[in-house]
Amino acid sequence: MKELERMRWRSRRGLLELDIVLGRFIETCYQGLDPTERKAFEEMLDMPDNPLWDMIAGRLEATQADQQALLEKIRAA
Repeated sequence: MKELERMRWRSRRGLLELDIVLGRFIETCYQGLDPTERKAFEEMLDMPDNPLWDMIAGRLEATQADQQALLEKIRAA
């Protein structure tokens, strides 16, 4: 579960909204992701907080198709 702990740590953000949404996603969905989805999630975590939040909130389009599918899972968590 070292990877899960690492993702929990990486998901801690400066915006409270992101902390809540990403934390809930990590706890409920992360372990069920396939390797492609996990890679897309890690790439999203490399983004600055505001653009990432805008993508999750639907104000900014995902740049990749796999990110769009992942965003839908994050929103549903």
